Amino acid sequence: MTAIVFAGMGILLLSQGWRLFWMFVGVVGFAAGLRTAQLYFGTQPIWMFWMMGIVCGIIGAAGAVFFQRVAVAVGGFTAGSILIFHLAPLLTGQNANLVLGLGGGILGAVTLYLIFDWALILLSSIVGATFVLDALGWSTPYAPVLFLLLAAVGVVFQSRSLKVSRNSVERNPTE
Repeated sequence: MTAIVFAGMGILLLSQGWRLFWMFVGVVGFAAGLRTAQLYFGTQPIWMFWMMGIVCGIIGAAGAVFFQRVAVAVGGFTAGSILIFHLAPLLTGQNANLVLGLGGGILGAVTLYLIFDWALILLSSIVGATFVLDALGWSTPYAPVLFLLLAAVGVVFQSRSLKVSRNSVERNPTE
């Protein structure tokens, strides 16, 4: 069940991460809450992990709607640290430590705040590809190639969506 949810969230992020910022922050909040609950609460019933993830996702999505600038920094920080913790074992063979996680979070927050649209496209594509590969399993020998391919497809799809959106605003500046 978890694999299906993560695959669905990954596909949503790959295709709609830029358009629906609140969803991006909500999905990242859900994943962070779910992973944190599993890490700190160990052998609890699965519904507790899901509840923690859902609560964190709702808080993240609501915060993104009401406090967009703060949510940009929090969403970028969370996405950056999640990426470091997921990609470090793949790239280095070792788990990331807290300092690397904080460094990735700070880099994600600063990047997302400074170049919001493009950073959101890039981060949502990378996180989406990560979630899809989490669902499929990273043990496949083609995981790095599939990861790069999914992330690239997400970037291309969303950047075209951004271009269409900007062109429609240029033609009709009253919107």
